[in-house]
Amino acid sequence: MIRKPIPQSWRVGLGVASFLLLIGAYSYLSHRQLEENPDDRSIPSWSRLWSDGVVRVFTPNEHTGEVWIWQDFQATFRERLLAGMLVGVGVSLLVGLLMGCYDPLEAFFLPPLAFLAKIPPVAMLAVFFVLVGSGFEMYVTMIAFGIVPVLAQSIYHAAKDDVPDELLHKAYTLGASQMESIYNVIYKQTLPRIIDGVRLQVGPAMVYLIAAEWIAADVGFGYHLRLQSRLLDMSVVYVYLIVLGAVGFFLDFVLTRLRLWLCPWYGH
Repeated sequence: MIRKPIPQSWRVGLGVASFLLLIGAYSYLSHRQLEENPDDRSIPSWSRLWSDGVVRVFTPNEHTGEVWIWQDFQATFRERLLAGMLVGVGVSLLVGLLMGCYDPLEAFFLPPLAFLAKIPPVAMLAVFFVLVGSGFEMYVTMIAFGIVPVLAQSIYHAAKDDVPDELLHKAYTLGASQMESIYNVIYKQTLPRIIDGVRLQVGPAMVYLIAAEWIAADVGFGYHLRLQSRLLDMSVVYVYLIVLGAVGFFLDFVLTRLRLWLCPWYGH
């Protein structure tokens, strides 16, 4: 039956089965590839993935004492992704809410946002190089440009379509000002949609950042993915991909829990 719920034990079991299927498929492909060519590194065995990948990226450099993956983690996530997401979400929240509240601002911002949303941010790399250089500002600009047009429109539609006029009329009747109505009615009513919109933009933001690091960075996940793929050292590449997936999954989990905590009335 369509949308018929299943027991929680089934849900957990099917989720575990899907991961076991992925692990089994990788094991089979790796074994077959190594039988054909023992020196091939495109699909390394589990033992080589551990020794040449995990151990390598977590071992301190004997000259500098720095750990690859920790150095790249700080550059990619703690600095560039965090700053880019904060700028992008802040601009999107301000523009989206104002568009949903005032028709003149909707008429002014909506056409360029709709147009910019159709331009792939990666295609704008040359423009960012010229305008802001290849430093920290370029990565922040890249992420912000990538998420603002889509996220701002999502917030705008939520503010305009999901908040009944009756709620605003009641707020005005109780003496609320325009700013109080925007914050206490429109913002709080659309907060679950805002958090969900941010969740959906984490993945694209990571794509834009890795693409920029691939081309211009000298440290970060994108830089080492490019370097190791050129050396055909896929053990490190797979470890980095697993870490990227784990970080994305963790951010999604945190934002989901945040939505449940801030908006328990919204549902699961």
